[in-house]
Amino acid sequence: MIEQIKPMDIEKRSFEIITETLGDRKLDPENELVIKRVIHTSADFDYVENLTFSEHAVQKGIEALRGGCDIVTDTQMARSGINKTILGKLGGEVHCFMSDPDVAAEAKQRGITRAIVSMERAAALEKPCIFAIGNAPTALLSLKEQIDAGKLNPALIIGVPVGFVNVVESKELIMQAGVPYIVARGRKGGSNVAAAICNAMLYQIMR
Repeated sequence: MIEQIKPMDIEKRSFEIITETLGDRKLDPENELVIKRVIHTSADFDYVENLTFSEHAVQKGIEALRGGCDIVTDTQMARSGINKTILGKLGGEVHCFMSDPDVAAEAKQRGITRAIVSMERAAALEKPCIFAIGNAPTALLSLKEQIDAGKLNPALIIGVPVGFVNVVESKELIMQAGVPYIVARGRKGGSNVAAAICNAMLYQIMR
């Protein structure tokens, strides 16, 4: 039987269904809203197991956002999905350098991916940044190299690229980088998941 639900109540009902489906499963209260928003975005309950958080990662991300930090993404899709109205009110903005012609030209000239060049550009930003990576494992590898070299100190890395080549390995490396992280272990993830995690933190600030 089809439920008759007003448009403004659809999201509320969706979260009720998620809670009902989880049943007696207890989530860490600090991470609960992030996990549920990712499930809401993906309809995939595997994220209850896959999402891995460094100590107080969500709270550190929220504190950075409150402080006006920027967000760097590796896709225009993730950039589009992040609530820029709330972020702007907090003093932050979203950057994605992947489509910049000079980034493409430099990547071609050096024989590397645009994601690597994009992360190098991001390292030059003067503000603290959260990195929301949903597509390119080479972005995570670049971030790890720059952290190890002392060139970058991210406020938080959201490492959720989806795919098969170097995806699992790059996520595991980020978990060893010594910075706050939220990682979807395994092959699952995506730009929508990266945006959902950002929004889950933003909505906690503005609720």
